[in-house]
Amino acid sequence: MAVGKRKKQAAAKPAANQTTTLRHLWLAGLGLAALARREALAGAGRAAGQVDALQRRVRDLASDARGNVVGGIENVRGQVEPKVVQFSAEVEARLAPVLDKLGLKGQRTPRAQRKGRKPAAKKAAAPRRAPRKPAARRARKA
Repeated sequence: MAVGKRKKQAAAKPAANQTTTLRHLWLAGLGLAALARREALAGAGRAAGQVDALQRRVRDLASDARGNVVGGIENVRGQVEPKVVQFSAEVEARLAPVLDKLGLKGQRTPRAQRKGRKPAAKKAAAPRRAPRKPAARRARKA
């Protein structure tokens, strides 16, 4: 049995007179609606992603700003604190002779440490009352 070559039939020629019908318009409208819906959902997803990225960026910027402020404050504090200690030492040194003449140097005593509060005594729990019983039901008068 020999298998012979089959010749493909030529594709049917499209009709020369293709008219647009209501069905064509209906199908085109459905396709357009489907594309619009898909793009709207994708656009909403992209917008949500951009919002998340923007939130992350704002958080990072706020964290960097906070770090810069804290670093600046620590720097200023490191410069100011020794000056304050030096100034207070100078003031005490200059006032020491005046306080000695007035006799006030010996009166100054260091403060006693505050005592912490004592914990409050625990109160005994109040005995539970029995639940109130509902009033007896009465028949209505007609």
